[in-house]
Amino acid sequence: MHSAAAYLVTILLVASSALLLGFWGAVHYQVTRTARRVPTAKAGIALARSILAGDDPSSLPSVCVVVPAHNEATVIGALVETLLKQDYSRLSFVFALDRCTDQTRSTIESIAAGDPRVHIIEVTTCPPDWAGKVHALWTGVTQCPAAARADILLFADADTTFSPQCVSATLALLKHRRLGLLSLLSTLSHRAWYELVVQPAASFELIHQYPLVQANRPTPRRPFANGQFLMMTTEAYRSIGGHQAVKDELLEDLAIARLAARHNVATGVFLADGVMHCRMYPDWSAFRRGWKRIFTEGFQRRVARLRKAARLVRITGTIAPVATIGLFVGWAITSLPLPRPVDIWPAWVASIALLVWVTALARVYRTGHSPLWSIVCNPVGSWVVADILNEAARDLESGTPTVWGGRAYARPVR
Repeated sequence: MHSAAAYLVTILLVASSALLLGFWGAVHYQVTRTARRVPTAKAGIALARSILAGDDPSSLPSVCVVVPAHNEATVIGALVETLLKQDYSRLSFVFALDRCTDQTRSTIESIAAGDPRVHIIEVTTCPPDWAGKVHALWTGVTQCPAAARADILLFADADTTFSPQCVSATLALLKHRRLGLLSLLSTLSHRAWYELVVQPAASFELIHQYPLVQANRPTPRRPFANGQFLMMTTEAYRSIGGHQAVKDELLEDLAIARLAARHNVATGVFLADGVMHCRMYPDWSAFRRGWKRIFTEGFQRRVARLRKAARLVRITGTIAPVATIGLFVGWAITSLPLPRPVDIWPAWVASIALLVWVTALARVYRTGHSPLWSIVCNPVGSWVVADILNEAARDLESGTPTVWGGRAYARPVR
């Protein structure tokens, strides 16, 4: 390796390998730290047997599941079926139908078949200063007696499904850890191409911004929650002012988590680990719009933060691994005939960096129940996620409104 080209390739290979090794080595550390400190919802199944099983059923806390729905006829039936199969006895269900124009109500009624635990609230209008979902949730809580008298409120999205032990397991975790708020990160579906290619990278970026260890510690806490599954004691819910206190938020779960932190409400955020599933979006267009909304609000409508995150995702998720692989091949070609063993240290550095990258991704994908083979798509998915982040920044700069739940919302830059 005496040519200037070979020397340049070696320098670039070592630089890209060092970047790859540093970032994804840190990911390994965070995954290990999270696994040791933060339980998954599956841990609650065993807890429920010991904490709840011995109690007199009449002494158990009553739980009311509140589900907002805006034209969810295609998905809500699966949720209703799984709710009715819960192994927890003191349950009631409120479905707050937000200006529905499809068969959502008839779908619920056909499955519930007159079950007295099921209550349906029709929400025909939404005040202009409220977000639609938030208003539907508040209406469900305040207008249904079952919700008003419940000890525990559980807010769930219409596109989720629960295992039979979901409510009992999470309630056991809530009691065992003495929490006022418990939220689960759903086990997401992996059917469509975008769920396989882009969704793991998008989910990873969200957790990168809101690490679970920081979300679960008492102080200093980085507040985070997932509105797909948000369980609160009624006392904690009332102490923060309920959904009325976050009435104009498009990411009301994150806003509630921040309010809970301000009011010193003990919070736990756990991986569902198969106890609760969700298919977030039915097609690519909805997926892109939905994640753009999540990133816009999750980054607190700050353009600079969105652009910085886009650069980091693109560099660490796409450019560094692809460059390391390409430069490794280039190094091998320019090194022919093979150098002495003492001169192959750049290849060892690159090999270790690529191994760390692949194994860190494998742990992330396994945690999210993503197919391991889809790791090969991660560089593409990371590039697309960076594009969504940049699009969110552009929309903020141009004043493009956020369209969600049948309404357009103007979201000013902060």
